[in-house]
Amino acid sequence: MTSTPVQQQIRQQTALAFLRATALACLCAASFAQAQPAKPAEYTPQVGQDGKDVIWVPTPPMIIERMLRMTQVTPRDLVVDLGSGDGRVAIAAAKDFGARSRGLEFNPDMVALSKREATRAGVADRVSFEEADIFKTDFSNATVVTMYLLPTLNLQLRPTLLKMKPGTRIASHQFDMGDWEPDETADLAGRQTHFWLVPAEVAGTWKVRTPTASSAGAREFDMALKQTFQKISGTHAVANGRSGLREPRLRADQIRFALLDDRGALHEFEGTVAGTKITGHVKSGNGKPVPFEAVRTGD
Repeated sequence: MTSTPVQQQIRQQTALAFLRATALACLCAASFAQAQPAKPAEYTPQVGQDGKDVIWVPTPPMIIERMLRMTQVTPRDLVVDLGSGDGRVAIAAAKDFGARSRGLEFNPDMVALSKREATRAGVADRVSFEEADIFKTDFSNATVVTMYLLPTLNLQLRPTLLKMKPGTRIASHQFDMGDWEPDETADLAGRQTHFWLVPAEVAGTWKVRTPTASSAGAREFDMALKQTFQKISGTHAVANGRSGLREPRLRADQIRFALLDDRGALHEFEGTVAGTKITGHVKSGNGKPVPFEAVRTGD
């Protein structure tokens, strides 16, 4: 069917209007896109970048796993990572071991990155990250402390760590604590991890009271303990002098030692340290264990 000149003109005008509308829409879209600010690129840390006290070098996954296994992390723990960087240790503690965790990091960009990573890992409800100075922040409620710092920083932190609750578990990637010897060290492909248990403070003089089978009733004696971190030695009072304790051992708040009395009988002690008191049981010869108590009387 042949179109009339009028119909052809209408179609041409309609097509032209459509083209003009399309061009205008594209122009508006382009102008709107140009008017929008560019989305900032997500912060990406660089290995070796400067930090407050150290350069940033990430801890490899195999070392993170070993540190968390050495410290025997469980869902009951609060893990605090000192100098947490991109958050990988704290996130692994929550994601792989079910713990609550906390990262302390001085760089605010790293803190923001860590929070994003925790969200992506699905553990943001169990992990927190703070912009903080590790030397000015209280983390005394931690049950596990992890770090990858420098030997000088570890030594600066050592007094704070030793004041934590006995039994607090500490793991350090690569660097030790000077003359506070680790309770365990692992070497993985040339990288070391060190583990410590915070020991109770037992140095000083103690009055020990223990029941005996004699008609005289309870027996008391003085004991003096020396301590270098988790290593202890000591003496106890005997007739006309003092004698050394046998195989004294301290692990967290658990103490063990043995001694010979003036009659040559061996007594083996096991107890728990709680501040200025030790309570536990003593076994003498083939007898049954009976309670004992020791009270600190001096430094």
